[in-house]
Amino acid sequence: MADKKLDARLNAYRADLAAASLEGSVDAPKYAAGDVRQVVAAAAPVRRLPRFDAPLDTEALHGELVRVFDESEGWAWGQLERDRYVGYLPAECLSTHIAEPTHKVRALRTFAYPADDIKTPPLELLSFGSSVRLMGLSGDFVQIGSNRFLFARHVVPFEAVETDFVSVAMRFVGTPYLWGGRQSLGLDCSALVQLALSSAGVACPRDSDMQEAELGDPLPDPEDISALQRGDLLFWTGHVAIVAGDGQLLHANAFHMETVIEPLAPALARIESGHAKVRAVKRLAGACLERTSD
Repeated sequence: MADKKLDARLNAYRADLAAASLEGSVDAPKYAAGDVRQVVAAAAPVRRLPRFDAPLDTEALHGELVRVFDESEGWAWGQLERDRYVGYLPAECLSTHIAEPTHKVRALRTFAYPADDIKTPPLELLSFGSSVRLMGLSGDFVQIGSNRFLFARHVVPFEAVETDFVSVAMRFVGTPYLWGGRQSLGLDCSALVQLALSSAGVACPRDSDMQEAELGDPLPDPEDISALQRGDLLFWTGHVAIVAGDGQLLHANAFHMETVIEPLAPALARIESGHAKVRAVKRLAGACLERTSD
C-alpha cells in the first residue's frame, strides 16, 4: 500500500501503480518509468479521476511536457514536468512527438491562424505562458506548425524573463475565477501567482499551501498591515493574494468570481469576517520585482 505521507498531488502513486522513481518509498504491485509526451491542445485539463465530471485540479498549457505512466480508456495518468502535479489528462491532448520550445506566449492570449492572415478563421486560442516552437517568419506572423501562425509580437523567446511579476499578474484583472484553472480564460488564486512568478524566472509550485511553504521569507507579524510591501504574498487557508502596492490587494477570488485589484484593508476585513485570518506573509527576493514606492 502506498505511503500516504507522500503528497499524492506531487508523487505519482496509486493502489495498482507507482512511478519507478518512487520504488523503495512506496509499496505498489507495479512500477513504471513512463514516457514523456507534449500537450498539443491549447490546454489540457488535469483531473483527480479519469472522468470529465471529476474535479479540475490544474491545467497543462500548450507545449508543456507530461510523463505518462498509464493510459486507459482515453485517459493518461501522468505527472507534469513543470511543477510535478499528478493527475488524469485526456490522452487526445498529448503527443509522443516532442517539439523543443523556442518561444512562449507573452500576450494574455493569442489566436492561432491557419494562415498568415488575420482574416482567416482562427483555429484555437493560446494563453499566456504557452510554449511553441517557431518554424519561420512570415510578415507580422510566426509559423509554429503546419498551417498554424501566431502574431509575432505576441511571443517572446522561451528564455525571456519578465522584470516585475506584480505587473504581469495585473494583466489578468477581469479574468474569470475558475477552480483549478490556469489559463487567461479562467484561473484560480494560486495559478495567478504561479504564472506571474514563472514568467519572472521564479520556480513556483501549483497550490497555495505549497507556495506558502516554499516561497520567500516570512514576515514576523502577518497581521501588521503597515509592514506590507508591493509584491508580498498573503496566505490564508486555501487562498493566496498579492500586495499590489498603494494599499491595494490583487487576487483571483471566488467572492468577485474574477481577478481583481481592491483596497487592502477592506478586503482583509471582509475575508476575516468569514472567519479567515492571514496565516502568513512571505516576501520574495527583489530579482522578480521592480520595487516602487508604496
